[in-house]
Amino acid sequence: MIEQTTDNDIVTLTLNHGKANAADIEMLTALSQTFAELSEARAVILTSSGSIFSAGVDLARLVKGGRAYAAEFGPLLDRVIREMFAFPAPLITAVNGHAIAGGCMFAVAGDYRIMARGKGRIGAPELMVSVPFPMAPLELMRFAMPRQHLQKHLYSGETLLADDAVSKGLIDEACEADQLMERAQRMAAKLGGIDRKNFRLTKAMLRDESLQRMHDAAERFNPEVFARWAEQDTLDGIQRYMDKLAGG
Repeated sequence: MIEQTTDNDIVTLTLNHGKANAADIEMLTALSQTFAELSEARAVILTSSGSIFSAGVDLARLVKGGRAYAAEFGPLLDRVIREMFAFPAPLITAVNGHAIAGGCMFAVAGDYRIMARGKGRIGAPELMVSVPFPMAPLELMRFAMPRQHLQKHLYSGETLLADDAVSKGLIDEACEADQLMERAQRMAAKLGGIDRKNFRLTKAMLRDESLQRMHDAAERFNPEVFARWAEQDTLDGIQRYMDKLAGG
């Protein structure tokens, strides 16, 4: 599900979960455990196998699981996104293909975000899928994307190719696919070479305001958000979205 290798004290995590690395309860649980175990790493690279970084939430599983599954999955997703965002060591995301919705959140949680040019697209079309944003993913997008692009991006559900994602501030660097891991390793070595205590303190200060909002605003908004996730009309809307993608 998550393959792990280490080279020069730099850990590479490779998502390998089904055809599209779609997030379900098992994958999120594994991510949470893995990042907790790597908190003292020099640096971490997150990438994936295949041609898709992550297609986001496993929508078929969400619909099949119904209200009970949605009620468990939503809060878990919010918590894991928050944990990735707060991860103290340098995190480089090497986006090798589509990074959609939850997959976009995994990508932009990094301290440096690199995306391969090609057919892969990145974006947060949650509203098009009929689900509202939990607080942690919304705050993550607010942190990652410049204000002048954020609202349009979230409301339109647009997805971006690598160079467009750089111009909109969602990605830091675009490169050719065969250079992706080399660039990720080079940046991991660079950030991992910064004094550990100084890097972690600086990262904590940079992200503190967003983390505070993730926590404080979650108490106000997340109960309603997750109630919506579990309502039948939301699940019906997700099914319509999947039918549309399938040409049904």
